[in-house]
Amino acid sequence: MSTEGLSGAGTRLAHRFVRRLVLRARARQGYSRVRASFWPLVQAAAAASISYLLAGWLLGHAQPFFAAIAAWACLGFSFERDLRKIAEVALGVTVGVGVGDLVVRAIGSGWWQLSTVLVVAAILARFIDRGAVLAAQAGTQAIVVVGLPSLTGGPLGRAGDALIGGAVALALALLTPGDPRRGLRTLGNVATSALAAVVEMAAAGVRAGDVERLEATLVRARAADPALLEWLDRVHSATDRARVSVNRVHRAELERLESQAVLVERAMRSVRVLARRAPIGIAHATASDRAAVADLLDRYAAGARQLASAVETGHDATAARGTLAEVAHDADPRTAADDWGAQSLVLLLRSPIVDLLEATGVTPAAARALLTEL
Repeated sequence: MSTEGLSGAGTRLAHRFVRRLVLRARARQGYSRVRASFWPLVQAAAAASISYLLAGWLLGHAQPFFAAIAAWACLGFSFERDLRKIAEVALGVTVGVGVGDLVVRAIGSGWWQLSTVLVVAAILARFIDRGAVLAAQAGTQAIVVVGLPSLTGGPLGRAGDALIGGAVALALALLTPGDPRRGLRTLGNVATSALAAVVEMAAAGVRAGDVERLEATLVRARAADPALLEWLDRVHSATDRARVSVNRVHRAELERLESQAVLVERAMRSVRVLARRAPIGIAHATASDRAAVADLLDRYAAGARQLASAVETGHDATAARGTLAEVAHDADPRTAADDWGAQSLVLLLRSPIVDLLEATGVTPAAARALLTEL
């Protein structure tokens, strides 16, 4: 086979390898979302069924499916339920269904009636409350009513169905407020484990002097972005709600999780810089220098995995703190390697070491003090 053929085959293999990495990362993230959302989803489905039964029993409607729609739309797929948002959705569904019913009975259904009902429902929703969710739900349900004018329920009957569905959703949210920490711990474990996996891959590439593996490390780091961003967004939202909701008793841990999410995301950005720099850093390094840098990276990854375990269980990150403190002490470019390129990688590792030390509960000043002074 020609040199070009070999090169082309190697490129295709590298592309397949990268695709598999991305697919595995996405699959892990998808599994974590399903695990975190399973019981809230079951609750929402149960609330929809209960609403359907109640509306049929109390109002005598044969097909009270707007009751089920309201309950399902209100509860969503997370235990982190905001009572105000649930009330907005419930009211929005009721307003949209009620306005749609009135318009259909007054002027019938059709394309221009659809525009009319959207404008009226949105104006009424904006008048009632400033929430964008309310207006969006009002418009959506009004469209459904105009598009399905044959459904029975009597004058404003479908609005009554929606009101029952919203009431059931609110009652369920009040009776089962849930603990937002569970889902956030799971997301934190996934995100921090992703950081550890990226560093481990970088260590393997540095040790072998494998530039293609280091390039694949960058791809894997980018594939971890959705997990990191979801953890950040969810923990920011939960912390804000904990200031005024029944979950304020968990506020201290939520604030700690918020800080950890910020620091792990910051560490991942620094690791990406290291991985991008690594091919140049190892270009002239000896095998022993590469091995020394790879050992530091592997030990850092071990500390990240210990931190991921502590985040998931909610326990103190003592083990991770000890591991990372030892890595900080040894992250001295002057003694870790002789080649300047390898030394530059050790320098780049010092910043994410400080980030994870802070994530274990060490103060910023104490974390920096654990690094060997240059």
